[in-house]
Amino acid sequence: MTIANDDFDMHAAPLRIGTGRLKVRDLDAVSTFYQSVLGLSPVSTGDHRVTLGAAGTPLLELEGDPRLSPLDPRQAGLFHTAFLMPTRSDLARWVAHAAEARVPLHGASDHIVSEALYLADPEGNGIEVYADRPVSAWHGESGEIRMSTDPLVLQNLLQSAEGTEWSGFPDNGSIGHVHLQVGDTGEADSFYRDVLGLDIAARYPGASFYGSGGYHHQLAGNVWNSRRAGKRPEGMAGLDAVEIVVRNAQDLAAIAVRAESAGIAGITNKDGLTLHDPWGTAITLRT
Repeated sequence: MTIANDDFDMHAAPLRIGTGRLKVRDLDAVSTFYQSVLGLSPVSTGDHRVTLGAAGTPLLELEGDPRLSPLDPRQAGLFHTAFLMPTRSDLARWVAHAAEARVPLHGASDHIVSEALYLADPEGNGIEVYADRPVSAWHGESGEIRMSTDPLVLQNLLQSAEGTEWSGFPDNGSIGHVHLQVGDTGEADSFYRDVLGLDIAARYPGASFYGSGGYHHQLAGNVWNSRRAGKRPEGMAGLDAVEIVVRNAQDLAAIAVRAESAGIAGITNKDGLTLHDPWGTAITLRT
């Protein structure tokens, strides 16, 4: 697929991530973390609930319940929520901020399509902070999307900050993708490709990367920690739902038809359609 503009327009993709929703045990601690470390701002608050975002746009919903059991990293659910910085300079400014705040990082990778750093919130929910490379750098000679996991040269990245400082999550930042832990990649393909209509943009051993509109991935699923996991237990902290924005109403109607044909029950409401993947994660689709 040829894309004339070297910056991918996420809003033009047929499917893109809207918000993610986490169930957490200590709402204050987790909310404070995302505000201080990621620079998100409160968009709304309610009973045991905080919605965080940027420039008034919601990105992450936190629902607090101290009775929840702790996250089990072997269960299906969240691998990481990936926060997309609009530019490489934004990512560099965030890295400098994280270093100054002594935020523990779990990794830093060059994925060819992007540069990414990894960490976790206080309850173990994985986080990626990344910036995309130009679209022209994503593809091999035959047009396939190339992805790898190579060491990230941090010093080179930091230089792109050009002496400017981090001032909070950028107004036009977003959740670029959500990477899931699943029990079986074949089952994940059947749901995310065959029902939702996402393309398999790339594969790793034990992982599928699902893209829409030519993007390297808006969703992914791996079995690295969760092979053969069943449905997530009720009452456990962690990922609760992912919102997917569907650009065209016709696409949403087609998803509903495919879900019905596959025997997947959907919940229709004024906001759209909610389906559950084979591991119980709610996928809310709206136009």
